[in-house]
Amino acid sequence: MKLERSKGTRDFLPEEQIVRNEIVDALKNVFEAYGFSPLETPSIERFDVLSSKYTGGAEILKETFNFKDQGNREIGLRYDLTVSFARVIGMNPSLKMPFKRYETGNVWRDGPVGAARYRQFLQCDVDIVGCSSMLADAEIIALTDKAFKKLGFDIVIRVNNRKALNDILAYLKIKKEKCEDIILSIDKLEKFGADAVKKELKEKKINKKTIDELLKIITVKGDNGKKISELKKIIKGSEGIKETEELLGYLEIMDIDIELDVSLARGLSYYSGPVFEVILKNSKFKSSVAGGGRYDRMIGALLGKGSYPATGISFGLDRIYDAYAEKKREAKKTVTNVYIIPIGMLKEALKIAQTLRDSNIKVDIDLMQRGVSKNLNYANSMGIPYVIFVGEDEVKQNKVKVRDMVSGKEKLVSVEEAISSLKS
Repeated sequence: MKLERSKGTRDFLPEEQIVRNEIVDALKNVFEAYGFSPLETPSIERFDVLSSKYTGGAEILKETFNFKDQGNREIGLRYDLTVSFARVIGMNPSLKMPFKRYETGNVWRDGPVGAARYRQFLQCDVDIVGCSSMLADAEIIALTDKAFKKLGFDIVIRVNNRKALNDILAYLKIKKEKCEDIILSIDKLEKFGADAVKKELKEKKINKKTIDELLKIITVKGDNGKKISELKKIIKGSEGIKETEELLGYLEIMDIDIELDVSLARGLSYYSGPVFEVILKNSKFKSSVAGGGRYDRMIGALLGKGSYPATGISFGLDRIYDAYAEKKREAKKTVTNVYIIPIGMLKEALKIAQTLRDSNIKVDIDLMQRGVSKNLNYANSMGIPYVIFVGEDEVKQNKVKVRDMVSGKEKLVSVEEAISSLKS
C-alpha cells in the first residue's frame, strides 16, 4: 500500500508544530489580555444545526463534510467555529453578558485545494456576544491589530458593513431575493478581478448598466472620510454608514488604522453588520489571514428569538504559519532545554532528570547509551541549548557539569545551582 495523506491535509513535524504552538500561545496571551476566556466545542455537529437558517448558507454547505452515524443521525464536520459557538450560547441561556470567548480548533471544508487553501485547517476564533454597540467590533479589531503586531507582521485591516452593501444593492434596484447571490460575486472582486465579477453578474441576469454602476460605487477611491462622504451622497440615511462612522471613531481613539473597503463582502450569509478582513503586507500570500464580522441573526435564529447581538473574528492559523515559514525564521527542532548525558551513571542521571523536571525545566536524557561524542552531536543537531554531564567524578562531588552548547563553556555546579542558572 502506498502511504499518502488525504488530499488537502498536512502533517506537522516537531520543528513545524513548535512554531505553530508559539503562534497559538502568542494569540492566546493577547486574547486574555482583552478579557476573553477559553472555550472548547466538538468537531462534529448535528447537520441540522450546521445547515439551519442564517448559518453558513448554500455556498458553504456544499463544502461541508456530512455523514450518518450508527443511529442514522445526519452529522457534519464543522466548517467553522462560529456555528458551534452560537449553539453553545443557545444551550446556555444563563451565561452573563457580554460573553467573551476564544477557541482554537480544526475545521473542515470539502472544497478546492490550492495554495494556502486546505481541507482541514486550524482556526482561532474570538467573539463577543450580547453587545450591540460598535465598541464590541472596535475591540475585536484592536485585538486583531495587537495580535499581528505581536507576531511581527505588517498588516492591512479592511473593514466594510453588510448593511451598507445591502443599501447599495437596494439603491440599484436589485431584487432582495438576489442580494445574497450578488454579494457572493462581489466577494470575489479582490481575488479574481473586475472582469471575472462582471462576467458572473451577467450570468446572474444583472444588466450591464447596473453592473458598471455597482462596480463604480464599491471601488470608490480616497481615504476613509472621502469614501464615506461619497457613499452618503448615494445611500442617504444608511444605518450601515452610520455604524461605520461610529466604528471608525472608536478605532481612531484607540489609534488603530484600518482601510474602508466598500467591496469587502465576506461571503458567508450570516454576517449582518460590520465585516473585517486582514491582509499581510509584503507577502506572497494574498489571501486573508483573518476575517470576521457581526452576525446578529445567527444565535437568535437558533433560539427563535430574532436578533441576538454577536461579533467576532477568526484567525487562519495555517495561513499565518505559512507566512511565518515564508520569513525563513530559524526553526526549533525540539522544545528540550537541557539534554542529560550519563557517563556510566544512569541511575544518578535519571534522578537528576526528574529533579530538573520537577522544577519545570524541559529535559531529555540519552536513552540509547551512546558515547559522549555522539550525544554531543545529537544535542547540537537538535539545537538543544544546554547539556549536563553526569559522570563518576561529578557524582563523587555531588555536582553536575553544565555545558553551554553555543559558547562551549562548561561549569561544575550543584544540581540546585544548575536549576537556578537554567531557569534564569
